[in-house]
Amino acid sequence: MLHYPKIPGSKNAPLQRCIAFEKYDGANLHWDWDRDFGWHAFGTRRDAFNLTDEGIAQFCERHAHLHECVSVFWRSLAEPLEKIFRDHADYRNVQSFQAFTEFLGPNSFAGLHQEADPKELRLFDVSLESTGLIAPGRFVTDFAALPIARVVYQGRLTGRFAEDVREGKYGVDEGVICKGGGEGTDLWMVKIKTYAYLQKLKQAFADRWEEYWE
Repeated sequence: MLHYPKIPGSKNAPLQRCIAFEKYDGANLHWDWDRDFGWHAFGTRRDAFNLTDEGIAQFCERHAHLHECVSVFWRSLAEPLEKIFRDHADYRNVQSFQAFTEFLGPNSFAGLHQEADPKELRLFDVSLESTGLIAPGRFVTDFAALPIARVVYQGRLTGRFAEDVREGKYGVDEGVICKGGGEGTDLWMVKIKTYAYLQKLKQAFADRWEEYWE
């Protein structure tokens, strides 16, 4: 089961208005909250564990390189996210949520992290039980006070913008995620990676290059 959808490359991207967020080179993690039980589960894109001592131990056994993520979550995001879920007028009648974050440090690369680096979590999406992922504009408005993915660009997705990202003109390392449309199934997303990052991957993982190409 994928807790977060696979994002396609920009080859067939709709040339529509979008918000482009910085794409971070980290680990995609989900955090599950319920109005009755609070924060109760978490995991990677492909798995889930109970947010208990036993579940955290199981997670760390399987994902040793991510062992710091829970402490970072409790320290930086758990309380302010819960406050929004409980207090925001648009969310008071929603029973459960999934918050999606990127876990990374200053020297993280291709999902691997340096033990000595300070780590952070960047919130990049929120899903509601009733509708799915919220629209990008709503996400920015409602969660701007938290450490969210940096907004790089707002406007029409054009070939010129995509090429400028690839050429490194927007000050991003890995690239951007462009999001447009509405909520849930009406939301569309595409990724655009910089040439410099792709070259770095190609050099580091020459034998597995096809896994990383758009």
